[in-house]
Amino acid sequence: MTAQADSDGHYDDGFLGQHIQHLLVAVEHELRRAPEGISEMALIKALQRPPWQLIGEVCYHDPEKLYPVHFLLFHTLYRLRDQLVEAGESLQISPLGIHLTLEDIVGGHGLPDEPDQLRAFYLDLSQYRMPEDAIQQMMDDFWSGRPISGPDSEEVLAAAQELGFNEVPGNFLEVKQRFRRAVMHAHPDRGGDTQGIQVLNEAFSVLKAYFRSPG
Repeated sequence: MTAQADSDGHYDDGFLGQHIQHLLVAVEHELRRAPEGISEMALIKALQRPPWQLIGEVCYHDPEKLYPVHFLLFHTLYRLRDQLVEAGESLQISPLGIHLTLEDIVGGHGLPDEPDQLRAFYLDLSQYRMPEDAIQQMMDDFWSGRPISGPDSEEVLAAAQELGFNEVPGNFLEVKQRFRRAVMHAHPDRGGDTQGIQVLNEAFSVLKAYFRSPG
């Protein structure tokens, strides 16, 4: 039987390892069903549906409750990436695009001799439970999946395209203006839906992290 989360999205420590094992199987299956890649939100929704039903209802507008869902999923993805690299497969991990390829690439975006800080963060299960103030501090980086470092160029371009740009804009003011217009058009009263707005929020967070990062 699948472990059940409490009202804050946390699992009892005694069942956490078992739940992660279920997630490893389900996530790999869903990734192989989506050779073109899949977003974090789409993967969460797939894991909510039968036959998996490994994730309960997600409160996307409450960072404190959303964080443990995000963290466990990314913990699973980084563990899966470590397993797959031995078979010559590469797993690209980003909320806007999780993609399994046959390229023989070692995980991480830094130089070969640099520690992969993002991997270390998500593989540290002590980060699963964080105080509310720490989660609030991470809000801007939350959906970019990068609580330690800024997004890479592919993530930034994908985020810009989600907001309707052909290329990365020159300043954050353009991003804010385009984001406001896009959210207005995506509002349910105008024929949009909550999922569309959340996709825009993810893209906005990636670009905000990009313009805020040094260099």
